Amino acid sequence: MVRFRQWIGIAALLLLVLLVSACQDSGPDPCNEEGTLFTDDFSPDRNCGWALYNRSGAVATIEEGVLRMTTSQPGQIWWTNPGRSFDDVVITANVELVSGPQDNALALICRYQSSENFYVFLISSDGYYAIGKYQSGNNQVTYLTGDGQYAPSDAINQGQAGNTMRATCIGNELTLTVNGQTVDSVTDPTFVTGDIGVGISTFQPGSLVVAFDDVRVLAP
Repeated sequence: MVRFRQWIGIAALLLLVLLVSACQDSGPDPCNEEGTLFTDDFSPDRNCGWALYNRSGAVATIEEGVLRMTTSQPGQIWWTNPGRSFDDVVITANVELVSGPQDNALALICRYQSSENFYVFLISSDGYYAIGKYQSGNNQVTYLTGDGQYAPSDAINQGQAGNTMRATCIGNELTLTVNGQTVDSVTDPTFVTGDIGVGISTFQPGSLVVAFDDVRVLAP
């Protein structure tokens, strides 16, 4: 059954206060090693600039070698960015439901220009996906796939099984791949450059806890 899910609003204030990352200091950048544009395994010896917070029922923290995000606010997306800028990119990350509702959204973000303008690639822990965008003038996500709805995919591991997400943003083409399988692809010309990010949302009551690891950004 195709599900319709709509976020109530945006946690806009979080990304307006990004601190300057240690990765942006002069000298070698440990956050773009190994031939990548950006890489972070969240080890304690690096700081790649992610916005960390604990406010309004949501938490983003780096601990035990992962970026851990928590929310207990149904219908609201929370996210974090490293404060960078890219154009065409391929983003990969490992994501795992630690605890909480499986009726959720686990997100990769590309071409983030502001809290009101970015693309978002979504999967849920009960096996659904979507590609969407936020755009100024509308505080709700516009889904670009599934006739404006989430759609099911057998590529997504359900429950607390981990998933490897890949978001490809090249020119006007946006492609979501999960666990090595291409799930969907759309075209949209709205945004051409911006930051990357990760995010979460829950659509049911309860505290959702999600772990992100091995975030990598590659040139196409």
